[in-house]
Amino acid sequence: MTPADSSALAAFARHLQAERGLSPHTLRAYLSEATRLAERPECVRAGGLDRIDALAVRSYLASFHRTHKPSTRNRRLAALRAFFRFRVRGGSRVADPTEGLPGPKSPLRLPAPLSAEDCETLVETEEHDRAPRLAIRDRALFELLYGTGLRVGELARLRVRDWDVHRHELRVLGKGSKERIVPVPAQARLALEAWLALRGPQGLLAMPLFTNARGGALSDRGVRVILRRRMLVAGIARPASPHTLRHSYATHLLDADVDLRAIQELLGHERLSTTQRYTHVSAERLARVYRQAHPRAKGT
Repeated sequence: MTPADSSALAAFARHLQAERGLSPHTLRAYLSEATRLAERPECVRAGGLDRIDALAVRSYLASFHRTHKPSTRNRRLAALRAFFRFRVRGGSRVADPTEGLPGPKSPLRLPAPLSAEDCETLVETEEHDRAPRLAIRDRALFELLYGTGLRVGELARLRVRDWDVHRHELRVLGKGSKERIVPVPAQARLALEAWLALRGPQGLLAMPLFTNARGGALSDRGVRVILRRRMLVAGIARPASPHTLRHSYATHLLDADVDLRAIQELLGHERLSTTQRYTHVSAERLARVYRQAHPRAKGT
């Protein structure tokens, strides 16, 4: 990699962090992709990232066409587009070599929610070998994930000050550093208040809302580990992630005839089309229930 490329990548990292408001995971992915291209022989031969042409970039993208899913290839192309547009805007390149390159079409992947019964079992299951403090925290954690549909990264970023005890709302910092207000249902509110009552003085408003056993901020990975443990204890056999609870939240709201626009606001989706995926899930599940239950649907 040339010194110029190292400098360009460092500037790109600062741009992503300061101006784009991307999550740490996305920031790492974008930076890693631009770095991988900078280290490729075709980029070195071209004289670096500011000199590589569209043909060489297309060749690079084609090199993992057979080994990566369309969704992965789209993410890698998006990362390179972000880098080259940044360089064009800064005057370091005249043209974006990814401009006009079509991304592969990804098949529609419908989210697979848990049933309402499984969600209730997950939330209410008691782990008798769990330390009482952690058991109270876990109950609040799952009540909040299922009761508000937060992304796991949003939940991990919450601070005590984000909880409005009087209005029963959370101030959530979502994708692109966009802020939204999310109402907290009664059961989640009670669980959250029980957890905060163990946290000592309420003056520690800048503290993370959820902490680990050592008192530090609970990470995304920590939430996933806690969920895997609870799924096993609850006897729920299918795999699930924190995002599964978000899908379940949205699908169950839709099943209860909540307006799609309202669900869009609650989830923090920028586009309504993203929220509309859940209409397919509900329709598909309704058809499945019909086939299983109605006497005239047997054998269809």
